[in-house]
Amino acid sequence: PYQTMSADLSSLLASSRGLTSHLSRPDLPSVNLSLDQIEALSRRLVSRQPGTSSDADRACVNYLLAQAQVDASHLSSSIAHLNTSTTFSPLQPLQDTDVSGYLRVAHEQNLISTIEEGRKETQEEFYRVLEERSQRDWEAKKKHIFEELGGRVGGDNRAISELRSSTHGKSSLLVSYPSLDPTTLIFLNFVLSLQMQSKMMAYDRVISDLNAARLRRTSFPVVHALIEASLAVSHDPRSSQITQNFHILSKITAEPPALPPIEHAGAHVLNAPLFERKYARVYLGDPESRDAIALRRQIARGAREALEEQYWDIVERTVQARPVEARLGGDPSIANKVRAFLLVRYYRNGEWEDRIELLAGQPLWAKLFYLVRTGHVQEALNEAMSAQQAIEHREPSFVNHFRAWTESLDRRLPKPHRDHLQAVYNAHMLHSSTADPFKLALYKLMARLEPSRRSVPQVTTTTEDWLWYQLAMVEEEEDGGLRALADVLLGYGERHFDGPANQPGSHRGVWAGVLLMCGQFERAVAALWEHQETEIEAVHLAIALAYHGLLRAPSRAETSDMTPLSLSPASLPALSMSTLIWRYVRQFVKMDAKEALQYVYCVCLCGDQGDSIGKEQVESAWDLTRRIIVQANSGPGWEELVGGFRPDGSRFSGVIEQGASLLRLEDSKQFNQEIIIRAAQHSEENDRIAEAIKLYNLASDYSTVVSCLAQALGNTISQSSPDEKARAIEKTAADILRHYERTNRAVGKNREAVIKLLRIREALNAKNSGKPDVALEIMESTDLIPLTGDVAKTTRRAEEFKDLHETLQRNLQTYLTLTMDALAAIQQRVKSSAVGDTTRQMTLSSVRRKSRSLMVFAGILKYRMSPDVYSYLARLDVEIAL
Repeated sequence: PYQTMSADLSSLLASSRGLTSHLSRPDLPSVNLSLDQIEALSRRLVSRQPGTSSDADRACVNYLLAQAQVDASHLSSSIAHLNTSTTFSPLQPLQDTDVSGYLRVAHEQNLISTIEEGRKETQEEFYRVLEERSQRDWEAKKKHIFEELGGRVGGDNRAISELRSSTHGKSSLLVSYPSLDPTTLIFLNFVLSLQMQSKMMAYDRVISDLNAARLRRTSFPVVHALIEASLAVSHDPRSSQITQNFHILSKITAEPPALPPIEHAGAHVLNAPLFERKYARVYLGDPESRDAIALRRQIARGAREALEEQYWDIVERTVQARPVEARLGGDPSIANKVRAFLLVRYYRNGEWEDRIELLAGQPLWAKLFYLVRTGHVQEALNEAMSAQQAIEHREPSFVNHFRAWTESLDRRLPKPHRDHLQAVYNAHMLHSSTADPFKLALYKLMARLEPSRRSVPQVTTTTEDWLWYQLAMVEEEEDGGLRALADVLLGYGERHFDGPANQPGSHRGVWAGVLLMCGQFERAVAALWEHQETEIEAVHLAIALAYHGLLRAPSRAETSDMTPLSLSPASLPALSMSTLIWRYVRQFVKMDAKEALQYVYCVCLCGDQGDSIGKEQVESAWDLTRRIIVQANSGPGWEELVGGFRPDGSRFSGVIEQGASLLRLEDSKQFNQEIIIRAAQHSEENDRIAEAIKLYNLASDYSTVVSCLAQALGNTISQSSPDEKARAIEKTAADILRHYERTNRAVGKNREAVIKLLRIREALNAKNSGKPDVALEIMESTDLIPLTGDVAKTTRRAEEFKDLHETLQRNLQTYLTLTMDALAAIQQRVKSSAVGDTTRQMTLSSVRRKSRSLMVFAGILKYRMSPDVYSYLARLDVEIAL
């Protein structure tokens, strides 16, 4: 049939071509249309016909289709009643007794519906994530732009800078309190800026002390110093969370609160503990190594201990606040305080709450759990031993298992103990609705049962309780350990812990603390940095982490300009210290460059990271140091920063050079090459010529110093009344030149040009002071203009003009006009003076001779000056000649 149909189509095609063969013209191109084009043209042709098809037409169509055995009415009815839901139904109907067929079809339908639902969910999730990421990127870019704009706003102090750099171009107070008048808003903003300034200064002192200890090569308890600073500046209850975050870090790093002074007899430097970069090798190394596993265990243990101390503080404050209900009595023991806390929490109207099981008249399970929860494990064991008979009556062998668990260093029971506890748990507690929740929690903790079920009713009631329970259940050798917990917490996200932003119930800093507890240190810093009220704490948390070696820096290729956090699928999270610190210090770098430098020193803490990343971090610190030099305000403070020369010519070092070891600069040569000279080049590019000259001078690049001086003086000498910047350059040039002449440095064409340019400035000042004779004398001493009247000498000097320094050539019309003005002024003064005729005539003759010589010289160099200047000189020469 297929071959017959093919033959029929071929014959049909040949016949159609034969129908139009008599119409073919070789001068016209043939038109070849596809079936789709033919169909479109046919529909267009039909649409142009007036009216619609009649019943007769339909009858003809049905008649023609019926000849081909096509039932048109049945087909149209079938299409109208088509049910797409049964598209994948079996072609053959299933019999009622065909169970296997029914199950097969049901299985296929389930697979198809699951795939379709998964596709829809994936599509919706994709668009949701795309929208969130686009919004987040937009917010990050917007914040970066506003930071760039705000970073360029100058001010008289940090408070003013803070006041002027409002959030997103608008004060946050204006958003929160739109009804307040502008004066009140300005006052409140200023108060908040002063609070911000005091906070920054409190943390500044910590960083200065840290760097001082680093220079002495001694350790410094930076985390505890930050805790004290946070307590000193706490103005609202929300800041306690920041203090708690620092406390968590102190437990994770096992940092002691203080160190014995070096002067102490037993506190030798070699015996002092080493904090700086203590964990860097392990943290930045192979995450699967035994040391890395031990570090993650230490992180979990430290975070758990911090939560235990925090909860014990809550227990004590609760008992003190409600002494009547607590009934503490005269026993100050830990176990008695926990008993009193239980009375306050779970005892109401003479009865204990439901599901609290009493042993020997006491809520012993709850008491044991809260002793463990507050970190008093030994007290919990003593309590269990004292009530062993009552416990064994209900739960045989529990005390033995509990003793083994408390005495274990890593809180891990041997497998036989765990199997026994598992059997007891499955038999009596798993499906029981009346089991004591604290007993259930103890069994799960001891045997690490059901780690995937992360909550225990009535036990994990708060965020801190829930986190402590997760950390207590973490096992590095099973179920992914701390990293698996981090993945779970990252899935919850910031809103789950901190709450919505700018809402009354939000708790800023909780999410950062959660990330610290699960070892996501880079993300913790980024979480604080994203909110303006915690940016200061973010910077100092990053410094503390880097000091202990718990911060990973990204490579230069992975560093983003938008956010300090770098997230790459191929590598672990990393945080750019240079980006973070520069965004923080640039708001006060102009007014307090020395303090900004203290923060830049901390960038080099990551200088020991491998894969050339450490070298890039050091180079970034050098770059930031050069930026500070260029942007800092000039004056005595600037010289104190970079160094300088005393009046006697001796050199003194600046703060940067004194801390060169913190920037990993090996010697003075590298310091001059990487910092001073390159900063001088940047200063020159930013039109800070005076500072550039001083920097070149500090770097002993004397030839460049005089070259810069010549160019700078050449640019300012044409000013009739120099501004402050020009006067500063001239003063610097005079000081340096005196020193160079005394030490015979930078001898050559540049130095001669500087000398002559300074003399020209002296002459200009003398002329402006009404001393034309002094000005003329000075100009004659420079020997720039031949005034002897010897034509041959004048011509020779004009030919030698091209060999002068470029700045002297460029300012030709300046000192020609100056000299001619001096001659004209002297001529007018002599004419109006009461001197003798002989003296007058001699003086006038000398002035005319010099004026004539100057005009000859100017005539030869006529095309090196503007026509107006030459005309002005000629007019004065004529007046002098009269």
